[in-house]
Amino acid sequence: MYMKHLDFFKEGIRNIRTTGTITRSSRFLCREMIRPVDFEKAKIIVELGAGDGVITRHILKNMKQDALLISFEINDKFCEILRNIHDPRLVVVEDSAEHISAQLKAHGFEQADYIISALPFLSLPKDLGINILRKSAAALKDGGIFVQMQYSLLLKHLYDSIFDKVSLRFVPINVPPAFVLVCEKSKVIGAV
Repeated sequence: MYMKHLDFFKEGIRNIRTTGTITRSSRFLCREMIRPVDFEKAKIIVELGAGDGVITRHILKNMKQDALLISFEINDKFCEILRNIHDPRLVVVEDSAEHISAQLKAHGFEQADYIISALPFLSLPKDLGINILRKSAAALKDGGIFVQMQYSLLLKHLYDSIFDKVSLRFVPINVPPAFVLVCEKSKVIGAV
């Protein structure tokens, strides 16, 4: 089901730049990450940085049967675990989140209703992170929501420059404590 805590820790240490953490998200953080989602209306949700599927499972538990979840993850061990979630609504993509639009189109969608991201933007190369954020904003429908977890607010200005409205929530019951940024799109604005 999930990777064992010690195995997750080892994988996090081995690939800290791409995992961004050595512990999986708490149930409190998972709940906060999906709280902005209107599951009654969501037809297509994209998850960036799915890890071993802890947030993925929360999304699937709440999704309608006719909805689709496209989960991006570049770590092959995590992808193996994700592929063992036997749910026809889940598509696991072992590729960079930069290819979000191509994957949406490959599954019959132009844009996503929601994007839920656990990508470690602070540890990614700056140009890559900006590129993924811009492509994510472009891949969201007008009125769509991008939800991002962060352990620091150092990059909040980046979200503010790309999305129309950014609200912030704090989740203290997580190791480490985390921030959840809820970014709304009515149109893509600004440049970094």
